[in-house]
Amino acid sequence: MTVARSAARAVGALMVAGLLAVLGAVPAQAAGYRYWSFWEHTDSGWAYATQGPSVLRPDDGDTIGFRFAVSEDSTRAAKPRDKGDFSAICAATPAKDGSKRVAVVLDFGIPEHAPGGERPPRQRTACAQVSEDARAGDALAAVAEPLRYNSAALLCAIAGYPKSGCGEQVGAQESGQRPSTDASASASASEKSGESGKSDGGDDGGPSAGLLVGIAAVVVLGAAAVWQARRRA
Repeated sequence: MTVARSAARAVGALMVAGLLAVLGAVPAQAAGYRYWSFWEHTDSGWAYATQGPSVLRPDDGDTIGFRFAVSEDSTRAAKPRDKGDFSAICAATPAKDGSKRVAVVLDFGIPEHAPGGERPPRQRTACAQVSEDARAGDALAAVAEPLRYNSAALLCAIAGYPKSGCGEQVGAQESGQRPSTDASASASASEKSGESGKSDGGDDGGPSAGLLVGIAAVVVLGAAAVWQARRRA
């Protein structure tokens, strides 16, 4: 019986190893959402905006930024890579009564996060001189048209980029890399996409047919091996 038990334990270990190997072959889940995030520049650097560009009213001398990226969540969102120095961006734009100056940073992101067939323009800055009651969206429109919004007022394109798509969910393979601190998504993009918990291919996150077949094969082979070990003992 001792030999049988030892053989059974050895086969059991092989079954666990085989099961883990099968589970390791499960396709990666969706990486995040591809969209424009909105930022405010503070004394400590870039901060994810708590209001949308259609609501926020920047003051004269403020800097706002926009970054296009594949994003998982706002806490790890990709920040604009420019320093956001208002004095440098608006140096050539003198103050004028009845208006305010807002520095605008546009970071079109990296090629790995661009939609298929598109290439991101080079990042740039501009100084928007707008009315005193203008919102961030007005400042953006003054320097970066054409803009594109969807029916839920989500900003889809700045200066015509990208040509299509709006906050769509993408997988790790499509994005070219797994999102890190340089790639993240806001909850608003997730809600507006209507695809939370699902990948572009309609996968609901459950085990695939191939995975179930693999698990069944591991279990059947393991049971047969245990039976053979007991028989030889």
